Amino acid sequence: MFAMRILRLLTLSVLLAVAPRLATATVSPADYPVKPIRIIVASSVGAADDFFARLLADDLETTYQRRVLVENRPGAGGLIGNARMSKAQADGYTLGMVGVTRLISELMREEPPYRALGDIVGVAHVASITNVLAITRTLPVSTARDFVTYARGRPGELNYASLGIGSASHLAAEVFSRALGIDAVHVPFRMATDSFVEMALGRVHYAIYTLPAALGPVREGRLRALAVMTPQRSPTLPNVPAIAEVGLPEAQFDSWCGIVAPTGTPRRIVEQLHSDIMRALRKTALRTRFVNQGAESTPDTTPDGFMRHMQGEYLRFQSIIRVGGIKPE
Repeated sequence: MFAMRILRLLTLSVLLAVAPRLATATVSPADYPVKPIRIIVASSVGAADDFFARLLADDLETTYQRRVLVENRPGAGGLIGNARMSKAQADGYTLGMVGVTRLISELMREEPPYRALGDIVGVAHVASITNVLAITRTLPVSTARDFVTYARGRPGELNYASLGIGSASHLAAEVFSRALGIDAVHVPFRMATDSFVEMALGRVHYAIYTLPAALGPVREGRLRALAVMTPQRSPTLPNVPAIAEVGLPEAQFDSWCGIVAPTGTPRRIVEQLHSDIMRALRKTALRTRFVNQGAESTPDTTPDGFMRHMQGEYLRFQSIIRVGGIKPE
């Protein structure tokens, strides 16, 4: 009996010693993923980054044979969702689909609840998103050159819509106004749809929004698209000139979105996610859906390259905010 008890104790000791290694093995990056993945989006359902996140989630579900869930956490200019993602466990099972608002929201606050770049690692630059200059059809102009002449001849008389002080649409319009050398009145809205109504009625004169947001009203004829704010024309609106063609290359302002993970996420998981996302972005069907929404997929980037891109954007927005004297409400 005594010998049997000794044997049981030795067996138990061996199992206890091995258990931690077994537990570690079950969550090893080599076995990733072993449970559902969550992609946090700091905007509401239907926004551009939400749309792209859901396209990727569907593709990754097929690749991994695991659920890939999109969790919308809108509010406070993106602070809520971005803070939630930043504080998540760095194990590869919580990701974020982020865009320019992640950087701008931090820059517009003295004590933001997260560090725009310090709390994340880049995984994949997913899309470059075109911005478009759209005007009310009540203005007596039909081309971007006509609008430039019209606006310069009426300093202080025009107004423009945005999605709030310090939003990407606000900064884009600030850059545009500066390029024109005009003063225009800023009219912030909580939702783009509300601004489209006011523009259709002629009470608001112009706005610079992402093409996915403005594409519906433009195609329906409620707004007039005059220029895309990118170096080249967009295949989504091939008959609309690029802003450089109008003689205002300094007014260029494009947007983007991409997948990030909390700082500390194992490099092997980051590289695996990047590889699988890039494979998805090279698929013709997916690229076509991006173009139909006014964006282009970016399947030839790297995690470090995406991080450098965000660092450059951070400095660009910091300069726009400082020079424009833009302050939070």
